[in-house]
Amino acid sequence: MASPSPSPSGRGAEPDDPYGFGVPVDRHGTWCTQWDYVEDRFGVPDLLPFTISDMDFETAPEVMAALRGRLDHAVLGYSRWRQDDFLSAVVHWYATRHATAVDPGSVVYAPSVVYQLSQLLRLWSEPGDGVVVHTPMYDAFPKTVAAHGRRLLPCPLDDGAELERLLALPETAVLLLCSPHNPTGRVWSAEELDRMARLCARYDVAVISDEIHADLAHAPHVHRPWVGFGGAGRWAVITSASKSFNIPALTGSYGIIGDPASREAYLGRLKEADGLSSPAVLSLVGHIAAYREGAPWLDALRTYLAGNLAMVAGHLNGAFPQLGWEPPQAGYLAWIDLRPLGVDDDALQRELVEVEKVAIMPGASYGAPGWVRLNVGCPRSKAELGVGALVRALRRLV
Repeated sequence: MASPSPSPSGRGAEPDDPYGFGVPVDRHGTWCTQWDYVEDRFGVPDLLPFTISDMDFETAPEVMAALRGRLDHAVLGYSRWRQDDFLSAVVHWYATRHATAVDPGSVVYAPSVVYQLSQLLRLWSEPGDGVVVHTPMYDAFPKTVAAHGRRLLPCPLDDGAELERLLALPETAVLLLCSPHNPTGRVWSAEELDRMARLCARYDVAVISDEIHADLAHAPHVHRPWVGFGGAGRWAVITSASKSFNIPALTGSYGIIGDPASREAYLGRLKEADGLSSPAVLSLVGHIAAYREGAPWLDALRTYLAGNLAMVAGHLNGAFPQLGWEPPQAGYLAWIDLRPLGVDDDALQRELVEVEKVAIMPGASYGAPGWVRLNVGCPRSKAELGVGALVRALRRLV
């Protein structure tokens, strides 16, 4: 493994934090959704945010070097994603990171993961058809399903019998899988994925697997791409390096579509109907650099995030042992069940916003009242402020 490079800005990295994840970065004034526009969701400006799922970290230095090199060329004309540099980087990442073989011909491009979801819903379902989604769920899922006139069929996360009942309904067309799961951080086992695959094949249900958090699984948990379970059926993986390498502002994503006819239909819509065949060139550059050179940075990031999550567990369980909170199996979103404390959601949000001056996502946003989602993809000093504010607010209410 290559030796870690210094943080992109060269600022104050420590020996046990070679990339400077612990060094705060001021994001104010950068049109940042999490920091500059927190008032849009919480009604109050200047809150300390632990909200939207991006991180307060600089991306990998290898990514920054590649972006600077491309900008130095200074001609930013139309480009192509169907070229070997990009496709081979995706294939390389799946082979080395996930021990999974990917046919480069099955890879497609998109401006975003939600764009892919929208196009695939149109391709594999009709208005009025059912779309099965595990609950709680990422808040964009119900909005996107409803916007396309499809019917959301919610399924509790661990209810296998209900999953089969919903998949067997004549109107069910699609299983929309989140793997790893957002907001819970659940990493599906091989046995669980195999059962889902067999059920979808039995009932002729297409699968759209959102795997944008795949690279952030925490050991000993192992993410398993749907590529290895889909077989010859209608399935797609929709994903991006944007979460794992913190580059969502570059836009751009990619997918893997197993069925050739579905793939060509998707690409036809991308190019002919929507005129989106020329990609965001900096997104391609960022993906290639991340997937070819960014593994050491990502490993260091996962270690740092695991430390943040362990800190949250220590503070929460020290204050409220009855919670017995355990870190998620993937990601940097602390999904916390507060129901044992019997706290009113609205009262808690008032304490957090009006007294503690922090923004923490209420579980109701994901269909789960009584929970909160705390983003700790940030320097530990900030994460400590967030969990400290949550503990103080809870103590006043319990």
